[in-house]
Amino acid sequence: MRIIFMGTPAFAVPSLEQLAEAGFRIEAVVTQPDRPRGRGQKLCPSPVKEKALALGLPVLQPEKVREQEFQARLKELAPDVIAVVAFGQILPPEILDLPPLGCINVHASLLPRLRGAAPIQRAILNGDKVTGVTTMYMAPTLDSGDVIFQQEEPISEEDTAGTLGERLARRGAELLVVTLHAVAEGRAPRLRQEEALATYAPPITRAEEMLNWEEPAPSLARRVRALNPVPGAVTSVGGRPVKIWRARALTGYAGGPGQVLAVKGTGGIVVGCGEEALLVEEVQPAGKRSMPAAAFASGYRVKEGDIWGR
Repeated sequence: MRIIFMGTPAFAVPSLEQLAEAGFRIEAVVTQPDRPRGRGQKLCPSPVKEKALALGLPVLQPEKVREQEFQARLKELAPDVIAVVAFGQILPPEILDLPPLGCINVHASLLPRLRGAAPIQRAILNGDKVTGVTTMYMAPTLDSGDVIFQQEEPISEEDTAGTLGERLARRGAELLVVTLHAVAEGRAPRLRQEEALATYAPPITRAEEMLNWEEPAPSLARRVRALNPVPGAVTSVGGRPVKIWRARALTGYAGGPGQVLAVKGTGGIVVGCGEEALLVEEVQPAGKRSMPAAAFASGYRVKEGDIWGR
């Protein structure tokens, strides 16, 4: 098969690697244009572009996939199938209808659950015990195409979006290879999604980054894990924003929401919640590097009775 691969972030890199290792004929890799990053706002390639160049594959970077020039180039490449993994743009019908064997997508949930842009974060926020990956035939509407294969992945109490995402990226890559072999051999199933079971995973909003200390501690602990490594869960300490990177729920403490109940030396900082308490273990003040909560407590003179979140 002649394959075009579309992807952008690190999540998509294992899929590209495994397609190349499996010997698939990749005609081109399509990824987002280079974007400015860091303090210097230097233009940087996407992780998928870096991997494609390392593999010696041609790279296309359309600003918008609806551009006629880009679509003409795709037609010249005449793909049998287009494999899409976290590309970052919606494909128009002209592209979806181009490859005779279809456009195949890897999605980081067990569809029809958690359709949308943030399935990994939402699975942790929801307190789900299991998630997974799905390969599907792409359709014009959001993550609604026929399912080909699925594979479950458990979510541990320690998982962040980063650790879970790494595992799902590997699972998705393995499943994509299996899927494309099945497609090539004409034995790929098409299982219609049950619309009544559909749930959605919209992008994380700015408001959702802020910790609401009125919530129960287990909910706040999940939020911290779900927003790690990006964008980070935020509270205010002395009127200044502080990101919390590691925290866990504690029992046996009573106090007002946002109130510092204990400073446990190297153990961290205990903060009251709507129910139970949160043990804060790693933080990052604005403009600083992340640090253990103990170092933060010492350097910023955190003491019992302080109120966070205002």
